[in-house]
Amino acid sequence: MSCIPYLMVAALLGAVPAAHSQTAAAPLKQPRANAQAPERSALNASIFYQVVLAELSFNNGDVGAAYGLMLNAARESNEGQLFQRAVDMALSGRDGTAAVGAAKAWQLALPQSKEADRYLLQLLIGLNRLPETLAPLQRSVARTAPAERAATINTLSRLYLRANDKAVAADLIEKALAAELGNRSTGPATWAAIGNLRLVAGNRPAALAAARKGTALDPLSEDIASLAINLLNGSADDLDALLSAYFAAKPSANVRMGYVRKLIELQRYPAALAQSMQLTKEQPDFADAWLLRGSIEFQNQDLPQAEQSLTRYLAVLPQSRAQEDPDEENLTPRGIVQAYLLLSQIAEKQRDFAKAQSWLARINSPQDIVRVQIRRAMMFAKQGRLDEALSLVRNLPEDDADEARTKLQTELQLLREGRREQEAYALLVAAIQKAPDDADLLYELALSAEKLGQPDEMESILRRVIALQPDYHAAYNALGYSLADRNLRLPEARALIEKALKSAPNDPFILDSLAWVEFRSGNLAEAARILRAAYLSRPDAEIAAHLGEVLWVMNLREEANAAWAKGLQLNRDNDTLNSTIVRLRGSL
Repeated sequence: MSCIPYLMVAALLGAVPAAHSQTAAAPLKQPRANAQAPERSALNASIFYQVVLAELSFNNGDVGAAYGLMLNAARESNEGQLFQRAVDMALSGRDGTAAVGAAKAWQLALPQSKEADRYLLQLLIGLNRLPETLAPLQRSVARTAPAERAATINTLSRLYLRANDKAVAADLIEKALAAELGNRSTGPATWAAIGNLRLVAGNRPAALAAARKGTALDPLSEDIASLAINLLNGSADDLDALLSAYFAAKPSANVRMGYVRKLIELQRYPAALAQSMQLTKEQPDFADAWLLRGSIEFQNQDLPQAEQSLTRYLAVLPQSRAQEDPDEENLTPRGIVQAYLLLSQIAEKQRDFAKAQSWLARINSPQDIVRVQIRRAMMFAKQGRLDEALSLVRNLPEDDADEARTKLQTELQLLREGRREQEAYALLVAAIQKAPDDADLLYELALSAEKLGQPDEMESILRRVIALQPDYHAAYNALGYSLADRNLRLPEARALIEKALKSAPNDPFILDSLAWVEFRSGNLAEAARILRAAYLSRPDAEIAAHLGEVLWVMNLREEANAAWAKGLQLNRDNDTLNSTIVRLRGSL
């Protein structure tokens, strides 16, 4: 129940008989089509009585009667909150048509009400009656002050993201707001709204055209910059140039954060790190930027810098963020949980297990119990306590499929890191018996088969994965790399890896596989070029192993040794790296 009707009902419960006795002589007010919201005196005894009966009927489950009484009271009083309550009653009874009827009556009675049009717009979109939204959308924008109109367009256009047909929604906005399309103040927001809907509808060329039209009106528009970020997908278009111009000016911190997240999604890690560093430089008190920066630095294995960034995040975090839920005073907020987990992993990698445990001990979050226990298990394994680690993981709860999968993945990782591959293979076989067409489990089984020296079984399983899920790019990459590593069927290996690259063009590990095909094919300079780029994008011990081998064969021994040294700093226990160094150099 909305606030005012509830208070009115509470006040009247002891005075209903008196109110009822007055109704016989009191004439009913007629709805005033153009009336403003009434003074409180307009809510006379007759209307109060109807509100009481409506609420009593509603509480007794007679939603239809409650709705009728409340709508009648709203029409008699022209009170917006009573119309709103009638809409809410209809919605509680799942009667969308009645809800729209009440919203339309509300708008008719109070034509200047922003709330009436907003309710009507939301209802019509939710019921997929998009053509009927044209008028309330136009009214809502037209009544907004020019200085606030772009923000209003932003807010209202987001409602259309719930429409079933996004293409129709985009057409409707373009038609309804045709007068705004050439306006330098509101045009960019309008084109951004149209572009985002066209993008969600799968029409990227039309979305790109909308971005360019918005840019022509204002190249520094935040709305258009956000659309351009959404459009980024690795294609060779002019979006990076558009964004460069925007970020060279005075960009919004939130827009830059969105850009960083998109770059991470596209695996453009150096660019993501550069943008996050620029943001922390420009706004050193923007806490989330430090968290994101620290996460990227951790992924790049720049542990000292990651620790510094994450510590800075905790230091500049606003006090309001330290307590996100006043009803749960002692729970650790989400961002802080992430920071503590990363700081624990940094300490773990530095083999400071006491410090790592101290970070985990700060986390008080029921939903993160499994993550915390998994980190503890990983630490046990690093200390040579693998059986304890496995026992801890196996005893974790698995209340749903996601938790069960997390436990399986963690146990698999522990077994592999403990070089107990036969047990890992058996674990996967048992899991696949329960889910024989699970592509992820089959992929992991293929990797186990290879580690056990069964390349033919690996190939057979990977081809099954591809048959089950033709867009599973990791399977194409794994099969292509396996062939290249064994120096077999190199044209087929190249085709498989190029197929994987189409799905993930910036993936450094797929680029590493492509470089290995080039190496096996005798194209040493091209292999070195690709590996340098892959390592720059994602510092990784295995990529360092391959880069060092290519450079060694090219007789660039000093550079090869430097690449291996960096790889050992990242992961001294990497089998590929260690075996490569011993095979070529003779010793670590």
